[in-house]
Amino acid sequence: MRSIFKSKKGISPILATLLLIVIAVAAVIVTYAWVMTFTASTTNLAGAVLKVDNVRFYSVSSTDYVEVIVRNSGTGDAHVDSLYAGTTDSNLATQTGVSYNPSTQIVTAGSTLNMTITYDWTDGTRYYFKIATEEGFEIPFNREA
Repeated sequence: MRSIFKSKKGISPILATLLLIVIAVAAVIVTYAWVMTFTASTTNLAGAVLKVDNVRFYSVSSTDYVEVIVRNSGTGDAHVDSLYAGTTDSNLATQTGVSYNPSTQIVTAGSTLNMTITYDWTDGTRYYFKIATEEGFEIPFNREA
């Protein structure tokens, strides 16, 4: 029995050092790949940063209009899907017949999108709006006419 324990041999110190270096390099490569994938996916999600620049209530002849200007200060494009308006934030209705400039409804990075709707408004009344994009973002805001 004693001869079994005395004949034990291990790996050489050079092999052990090389094995530790290979394991460390592999761990660094795996970590780098994960961080780059995570960073790229997070950056793409936050590519479009939309902000309401201006809301203008105006009349031409006897027709009332509301013009909304949205700015994209992000690095990605956003496609505006719909515009909602109402007198409270709980009774917003989808606005049909919205004219968009540019007509593609896409707010490219660093540019603006003008939306004009025919909407009966009264001076001094607060109106609530919401802009929804195809990417799933919503921008609620309100303004007084």
